[in-house]
Amino acid sequence: MITIAVNGVCGRMGSRIAALVIGDPELKLVGALERIGHPSLGKDVGSIAGYGETGIKITPFLDTYAHVLIDFSSPESAINIAEICAKKNTALVLGTTGLNTQHYEKIHRISQQIPCLVSPNMSVGVHVLSDLVAKAAKLLGNDFDIEILETHHRFKKDAPSGTALRLAEKICEATGRETGKDVIYGRHGISGERPVNQIGIHAIRSGDVIGDHTVVFGSLGERIEITHKAHTRDTFVRGAIRAAKFIAQKPPGMYSMSHVLQIPL
Repeated sequence: MITIAVNGVCGRMGSRIAALVIGDPELKLVGALERIGHPSLGKDVGSIAGYGETGIKITPFLDTYAHVLIDFSSPESAINIAEICAKKNTALVLGTTGLNTQHYEKIHRISQQIPCLVSPNMSVGVHVLSDLVAKAAKLLGNDFDIEILETHHRFKKDAPSGTALRLAEKICEATGRETGKDVIYGRHGISGERPVNQIGIHAIRSGDVIGDHTVVFGSLGERIEITHKAHTRDTFVRGAIRAAKFIAQKPPGMYSMSHVLQIPL
């Protein structure tokens, strides 16, 4: 039995993670964390997960041992909880978006002590998409322009999405492009003729869209579009749970969903 703690348990993702962990016979929920001052502190986690009484209270601290902690909170909270996980020898599955370079550097240091699996998108399908678009970009060559479109709900705080950025990184790795030089974010004004190696990323925020990502390969006379659409947040939850089961017994180090799915890096 793998024991699980969830940070950010009252959020849209956290509550669903708690619910699916409670319902999984291979897992046991032992910790439910929220920020200091949250109005749900002290309540039974079942009240927000739709499971009735579970005996597990929502707390601001990780006061018990868990094999794995799953985090879908904020960048600052994620880094704080990662440091606590290192002290408690608890593996970390981190799906929080909006992490910057300094955050990643801290996680890399922490991964020398505990296994850390970091992914801004835990969807299994999205990671297959990443592999497909990297292969397509390499096969199609410079005759095809590449654009990435991502659409999310109006409440998303960061743009472009971490998934869109990762898609661009995968394409750059496969084709010898450089993210700092060849990737742009939107266009306006007289932008001039499109450079050969350019990758455009465009962010749309609309209504309650869970998450859509499309990579467009366009040449003179033909176009290929590869799209992934998430219909429900449970898509990401199931991926995070799959990641938790994978990482529970792994040695310290940095892991990704590519390791979980055995996709060549």
